[in-house]
Amino acid sequence: MAASLVRLHFHDCFVKGCDASVLLDNSSSIVSEKDSNPNKNSLRGFEVVDEIKAALEAACPSTVSCADILALAARDSTVLAGGPSWNVPLGRRDSLGASIQGSNNDIPAPNNTLPTIVTKFRRQGLGVADVVALSGGHTIGMSRCTSFRQRLYNQTGNGVADATLDVSYAARLGQGCPRSGGDDNLFPLDLATPARFDNLYFKNILAGKGLLSS
Repeated sequence: MAASLVRLHFHDCFVKGCDASVLLDNSSSIVSEKDSNPNKNSLRGFEVVDEIKAALEAACPSTVSCADILALAARDSTVLAGGPSWNVPLGRRDSLGASIQGSNNDIPAPNNTLPTIVTKFRRQGLGVADVVALSGGHTIGMSRCTSFRQRLYNQTGNGVADATLDVSYAARLGQGCPRSGGDDNLFPLDLATPARFDNLYFKNILAGKGLLSS
């Protein structure tokens, strides 16, 4: 769940800022970001946020925003997984609207090229160093076969695997991620320590064992 809460916060912040708009459901005036391509059948952790919000409302009603809950949950999940801590300024206000268009257009996709990812980060006022640092969040969590299949079978449209992938690692992935079917089969983003927040994600990339194209 740690990876899911970190991802939930990231997907919130990349659309309209860190305002909890990602939590809003469909209504007569809202098209939920939950139904966007990056989020549908993928984003998790909503029930955890609901539980935290209910406990806070019981203790101190109308005080802590959902946006602050997302920020704190991402920080605390990282710490509990063995990662670093950081100060989280509080006082965010919750959004009254959502942007499914922003969610579809602004959140980096697993198969985006580096220039595309850098462009999306720059829209948020972030640079290349931020791309590298935040990519390190992939040191925990899982990804579905459908998110990296092209790397195994058709990376550049020529019907072959990504040449930067370690051959033995690619073969291992192929056992559970066939050319067709198995879309929802899960694989760790960090094959060495998938539940621990450390720097092995970067070491895996240097060894040709990074899971996603991005």
